[in-house]
Amino acid sequence: MPRFTHPELPLDGLLRQAAVRDPDGTALTCGQHTLTYAELDARADRVAHYLLSAAAGRPGTTVGVANTLDAAFAATYYGTSRSGRTIALVNPLIGEAALRHVFTAAEIEIAFVPCATAELLTKMREQLPRLHTIVVTDADDGVVPADALPLHVALDGADDGPAGPAHGPADLSSTVCVQFTTGTTGRPKGVRLTHRNLVANAHQVTLAHGLGPASVTLNHLPLFHVMHLNSAVCAGARQVLCTDGDPLTSLALAARTGATHYYGLPARLHRLAADPRLATPAAVPALPRLTAVLSGGTALAPTAARRLSHTLGVPVVQGYGMAELSPLSHNQRLDETRPGAVGHPLPGTESRIVGLDSREPADVWATGEVQVRGPQVMAGYLDDDEPSRIDADGWFSTGDIGYQDTDGVLYLVDRLGDVFKYDNELVSPTAVERIIADDPRVAECVVVGWPDAVHGAVVWAGIVLRDTPGPPRHAPDAVLDVLDAITEKANSRLAHFERIRRVEALDTVPRTPTGKPRRQELRRRLRDRAAAEAAA
Repeated sequence: MPRFTHPELPLDGLLRQAAVRDPDGTALTCGQHTLTYAELDARADRVAHYLLSAAAGRPGTTVGVANTLDAAFAATYYGTSRSGRTIALVNPLIGEAALRHVFTAAEIEIAFVPCATAELLTKMREQLPRLHTIVVTDADDGVVPADALPLHVALDGADDGPAGPAHGPADLSSTVCVQFTTGTTGRPKGVRLTHRNLVANAHQVTLAHGLGPASVTLNHLPLFHVMHLNSAVCAGARQVLCTDGDPLTSLALAARTGATHYYGLPARLHRLAADPRLATPAAVPALPRLTAVLSGGTALAPTAARRLSHTLGVPVVQGYGMAELSPLSHNQRLDETRPGAVGHPLPGTESRIVGLDSREPADVWATGEVQVRGPQVMAGYLDDDEPSRIDADGWFSTGDIGYQDTDGVLYLVDRLGDVFKYDNELVSPTAVERIIADDPRVAECVVVGWPDAVHGAVVWAGIVLRDTPGPPRHAPDAVLDVLDAITEKANSRLAHFERIRRVEALDTVPRTPTGKPRRQELRRRLRDRAAAEAAA
């Protein structure tokens, strides 16, 4: 494997380097507002000065930073790193219980959050004794909860000019950022990421995605992901933030701004591929500079990827990673997409499959747990009692099941906690979902195991029907007829142990804010229902 190297920089050094290299280059565009790299770097300096002031408390403070899709996040993220404090990423879409867990586990003392999150935190102040300062990042003058202050007021007294850590250069192996897992398979875990983890991964992503100073990345995401922020800043690219959820609006913005890379979540890309407006050629804007649509987080159905690729005339590529991997470890090559694959390991990354029982390296095409080794593997979890899943040789066990082909390309089967057994056969919910989603009558679907006394578990499918001409969707008989037809078609393509035994119509698939199905929640509901049926 070719040797991979990256600069030995602190996390905020990515921004400083970009500002020195091209101070007048556009860093961020959000609506009518733009920021150059020099302006963004200066904002990060002011945040760092504020956090180094007496008003912000002692050294070693953990700072909660909400990853909203705006310029305030970029400035507070890099500014916190520059101050020598630890960043704890806060998802502003989570509810009160999850918010309490994040703030308590990370021992957050200062929070940069939007107004809605600030209001929740104000109500919870007695439960969060360490939290002493709430800074509102999106409030106009006076529109802030009690005991909070607007960002511009907090920074008014901050010094101008370059800032740096109070105690000399950063230790690049120290934790700079705590990112919480989505909690789809249990309580969210705090992942400790170092300066070296995040800088290395920024360079890896830059190489894998072909990013450079001329690149324009359009982020059609509900939140600002650090991967997209760090890689674009590393490349000196321009980032365009699309906060409008409408798929066609995002394409129009990509056309106006000359986007070269379009980033979206699978759930949004699936809706974009299914949008009936795309069937009208005049509704699809010309995108002469677009080189790829990039998807990650969960698997994008191959049928949706094919529709988008055909309509937009560019490859639709999948990536793979997780918070513990800073976050990316694999990506499809832009010039060589393989249906169903999540791609080659990133530069400097090794990947292998080990047997679920033997834990020995598996042969090509053999299914087992995915392990990854590279500079982006986390330092560990925030909770010292949480096993790190990193062995003595540096291999991280991902908890995902997959296989590799002869070229080392990775294919995922499912999460270790999501698969279930019918008799002695392993069933992958994702694989069954792909077959169901091929039916044009299906808008989206989710599969989990229904407890069964004879077989262990059988396939239960929840299906959201697409609106079609004919009987109204709320007519029960019409719905049942359509579900039966979808089930019969899917079962003809499935192995006997994968066949759908129970099916229901859903209004929507319950998902996390990042688009992942809430399978654990569904499994709990179905277990309760199965127990009630057995007792009846």
